[in-house]
Amino acid sequence: MAGVDALMAQHGSRTTDFRRGRRLGAKDHIVSWPRPVRPDWMTREQYEAFPTELTVREVKVDKRVLVTTMLDPRKTRKKALSELYAHRWHVELDFRNIKTTLGMDVLRCLTPEMVEKEVWANLLAYNLIRLLMAQAAFESGTKPRELSFKHTVQMWTQWTLLHSGWEQEWQRDSLFRLIVQVRVGQRPGRLEPRARKRRPKSYPWLKVPRRPARQQILQLGYLPNA
Repeated sequence: MAGVDALMAQHGSRTTDFRRGRRLGAKDHIVSWPRPVRPDWMTREQYEAFPTELTVREVKVDKRVLVTTMLDPRKTRKKALSELYAHRWHVELDFRNIKTTLGMDVLRCLTPEMVEKEVWANLLAYNLIRLLMAQAAFESGTKPRELSFKHTVQMWTQWTLLHSGWEQEWQRDSLFRLIVQVRVGQRPGRLEPRARKRRPKSYPWLKVPRRPARQQILQLGYLPNA
């Protein structure tokens, strides 16, 4: 609808039957998905805005079924789809950088308006760091994905403490050289379990603000289960 192609893994609830649809090759065909029943959380206006059916290409490659809107097998071959899907790991790393490296995993503002501002401030900082990485990669003839996001944040933080701006061109070049010193490894096809390595602490959840909790400790002491 928006003119943007998509590539995703087949959902586990769907059954892929390569005997149906228009065959493009071995384990490669084009099918039409009908629009499902409107869910309760979607308004009727939103539901009617979607097409009644969606034409997609289903292809089995590297022991998985991929679904894409790139329908021409001559322009986009099965191997290219598999290689493109392997880059999805960058999405996981980008979310980790936003949540962990920038400290956005826990929002500290209390009102909805301030929470929205906090989110936008973090996203602005993320885009500025990415821009800095792109400039450093261009100057050094490397790719931005080969540079470390966390290292760039550390270098920029230290740089702003020592310098007020770009007083000299050589200072900018020096910062770029510091950024490109640390490269990240290329690990295609990387897989990681979606599980926590460390066990959580045996403390109860803090369900009230800290000030009332402190008053409760002063009056009643620590609870036995705490």
